[in-house]
Amino acid sequence: MIGNDRREREPMIVGVPKETFPGERRVALVPGVLPSLTGKGFGVLIEAGAGVAAGFPDDQYEAKGARIVASRAEVIAAAEVVAQVRGATEGWREGQVAIGFYDPLSEPAGVGQMASTGAIGFSMELMPRITRAQSMDALSSMATIAGYKAVILAAEYLPRLFPMLMTAAGTLAPAKVFVVGVGVAGLQAIATAKRLGGVVSAYDVRPAVREQVESVGAKFVELPLEVEGAEDKGGYAQAQDENFYRRQRELMARVLSESDVVITTAAVPGKKAPVLITEEMVKGMAPGSVVVDLAVERGGNCEITVAGEVAEKHGVTLVGLLNLPSTAPYHASQMYAKNIATFLLHIAKGGTIDYETEDEILRETLLTRGGAVVQPRVKTLLGGA
Repeated sequence: MIGNDRREREPMIVGVPKETFPGERRVALVPGVLPSLTGKGFGVLIEAGAGVAAGFPDDQYEAKGARIVASRAEVIAAAEVVAQVRGATEGWREGQVAIGFYDPLSEPAGVGQMASTGAIGFSMELMPRITRAQSMDALSSMATIAGYKAVILAAEYLPRLFPMLMTAAGTLAPAKVFVVGVGVAGLQAIATAKRLGGVVSAYDVRPAVREQVESVGAKFVELPLEVEGAEDKGGYAQAQDENFYRRQRELMARVLSESDVVITTAAVPGKKAPVLITEEMVKGMAPGSVVVDLAVERGGNCEITVAGEVAEKHGVTLVGLLNLPSTAPYHASQMYAKNIATFLLHIAKGGTIDYETEDEILRETLLTRGGAVVQPRVKTLLGGA
């Protein structure tokens, strides 16, 4: 049992099973973070092969103090805490702690299902945007990977080079890159496109990010729009009404027509992504242009992006590939593992988890306990008080 009466000499066992979500190559813990856990009295179980797809073989885990077990069932049976990337909502025993990505604001029914097992669930998506939680912010870690990969994909599909080149055969003009949505993914996309030699501009509904855009070498595109409440207390963009998005699309069409690459990252937690690029706007883009839609898992910022596919429409390549962090599993796992290990060390000081604490980090991320959904926002979505 995990609680305040736990004997200090008994190690808290953390288990890591193989990911079962289709195409998922990341792993929740990597060998490099294990000493930070074992040094604080945690035991670590790894399902055989759990890290192989990410580039971490079993012997590396054993060398850092983990015990390898043959099956997922053995991990679940022995571990008091199970760390995953894509959190499962079934198969838990009562009182077992499960940590991972659960998409609770978009898929609250799964949280309800998890509660019925009696498991204690923690959602990494709900990490509060506060200074002391930055090292645990897994969404930002994965957004960094996604922003980088978006530019690499754009470079692959663009029928031209990113940098300006002066050659004996003439001067090649640099690619013009437009980034829409300047959160962590957008900033990383800007920085990566600049490193590749592109001429980069960016837009965000939050005027306050202008300084960040300019700090990484891009031009901030100003659209004459009245924006009220553009940002919530966590720093995320707030949803606007349809009239705002219609006017935004009208003003943005000209910028798109002059861009070779457009990368969209605009998302609102728990809501469908706003449509920022219509089919008509795509028709106005130059042949050979590329749109990389990082919001495609939330419905997409581009009206005609196809989730999970790369498609060409109206002479424009539309990249709607899913789960980009999993395409760089080594570093994505490295970052996520650091987030998980830091979170574990924070909530389980001394080998116990104090559920009565007023700590904002534990309170905001705790999804289920005692057979019930306890996270206020998720309870509301499920129709609770």
